[in-house]
Amino acid sequence: MLGRVPLFNELPAADLEPIARGTNEVVAGRGDIIFRRGDPCVGFHVVVEGQVKLVFVSASGVERVVRLIGPGDGFGEALMFMGQRYIVTAQALQDSRLLHVGRDALFAQIDRHPEVARKMLAGLSRRLYTLMGDVEAYTLQTGAQRLVSFLLHHWPGQVGEPFRIEISKSVIASRLNLTPEHFSRVLRELSERDLIRVRGREFTVLDADGLKNYRA
Repeated sequence: MLGRVPLFNELPAADLEPIARGTNEVVAGRGDIIFRRGDPCVGFHVVVEGQVKLVFVSASGVERVVRLIGPGDGFGEALMFMGQRYIVTAQALQDSRLLHVGRDALFAQIDRHPEVARKMLAGLSRRLYTLMGDVEAYTLQTGAQRLVSFLLHHWPGQVGEPFRIEISKSVIASRLNLTPEHFSRVLRELSERDLIRVRGREFTVLDADGLKNYRA
């Protein structure tokens, strides 16, 4: 499994052995908490199968989804390097399998193979770039524009062909910084204009140009 992780896929099996000895497999059922805000961060996770959400949870229990993580993607590296505790809670959205790579084993391998550090820096840089895009969207785009961008990102490109987004609407709304009411209102507006069709988690783009040029 480690050999399939992009971070380590160029390392020979012999060099993966020390990392494997410091790695634990984590199996999480849908809804299981992987870690909570305030827990110590002594390594980082990689999703092998399934999907995980990272959330801020307010004192009143309100969630704000800050990131959705799928197979091949990792999380927790920055806090691991900083020696800080987790600042978010991680929860499985689906039955998931993860790897938890221990800090000590990883640091020892970085000393031996600097290319691992370069890959980690590249991954963290991509994440920072995505974060800046999120800030720009929250600042300059309307909620409707954010939802349209999200749909187009997941759309496979075939007009009239249904596609599924295996995330609940409440999670999508939170990820896009929308209230459930605003999210539902935009979906209804897009449907009434015959730009999309929505059936549960199944979406169909009916008018691609109209959707791309939509203005609330």
